[in-house]
Amino acid sequence: MRTFNFSAGPAGLPLPVLESAQAELLDWQGLGTSVMEISHRDPRVIAVFESAEQRIRDLLAVPDDYAVIFLQGGASALFDLIPQNLMASSIHVLNTGAWSEKAIKGAQRHAQVTTTGAAPYVDVAPLAPVSGVDYLHYCHNETIHGVRVGDIGSHDVPVVCDASSSIFSEAIDWAKHDLVYAGAQKNLGPSGVCLVIAKRDRLHSDAPVAPVFNFANQAANGSMVNTPPVFAVYLIEKVLGWIADNGGVAAMDRAAQARSGALYAAIDASDFYSNPVAEAARSRMNVPFLLANDQLNADFVRDSEAEGLMFLKGHRSVGGMRASLYNALPDGATDALIQFMQHFEATRA
Repeated sequence: MRTFNFSAGPAGLPLPVLESAQAELLDWQGLGTSVMEISHRDPRVIAVFESAEQRIRDLLAVPDDYAVIFLQGGASALFDLIPQNLMASSIHVLNTGAWSEKAIKGAQRHAQVTTTGAAPYVDVAPLAPVSGVDYLHYCHNETIHGVRVGDIGSHDVPVVCDASSSIFSEAIDWAKHDLVYAGAQKNLGPSGVCLVIAKRDRLHSDAPVAPVFNFANQAANGSMVNTPPVFAVYLIEKVLGWIADNGGVAAMDRAAQARSGALYAAIDASDFYSNPVAEAARSRMNVPFLLANDQLNADFVRDSEAEGLMFLKGHRSVGGMRASLYNALPDGATDALIQFMQHFEATRA
């Protein structure tokens, strides 16, 4: 029996995607072999990559002057690779949580870094218009602290966005973004691949980085400078098809607001649970919440798993619980969690 997966990542995948991949695992396109066992130079594999790119462009309305690239290494590698590829010497980072901190550390290895914002991460610090640096970096949704940046505002420098845990859950304003990147394992697919969408004129073929991590080089070669993570992109293409078949990004946005709104309402109505994040900065994807008695945390995790509500334990730096409400979370999961929380409170308060 499938359980409800509230993991912050790797996250659950849509059941139809898993079933389709299962059916094709031993015999893809009548070849009598798995897609994992075929050269990435095969025209049928290239077609999967091309289809995935086109679906990304269609779903996110990506302009033609932006490259779409699949890279290995995950978003953590990009904390170093982006400053290198953009040949930056100065960067400003809006610091809203743990992943912003990691981006700062990566950027500091390659450039001078200034910041806005600091712990405790319960709100988004006011950000004045940024100028005089090579780019502004921010994390749209902080997976650990549950902080979401709304409108980034207008700035006189290029803007780079880490959208790892919110990609394809809401529209992106391309007029305000020069590069958007995302690890796949939240809303897009399995771990092992990272998506980069960047203005072509921001990329440098002579950037001081290995050829397989050179964005311009990968863009010019269809993300196939070396053997790419074919199975991961194959699954991404299926997830993108599932999003399109279920109403696109606008429908994912409505569902995210409905799920998170219901959970926040239940938390706010209780004296037993609390969420520390300012209301305007609350994430739609990751909802951390604390129990009034943290001695009950282990009981909550044990009892919730017995009910098929999986991976709710909060990050060690925040404590408590965390419910991640990504696109693939099945209908009924949030209601089941709320009902469990109310029952747990009634029996333990």
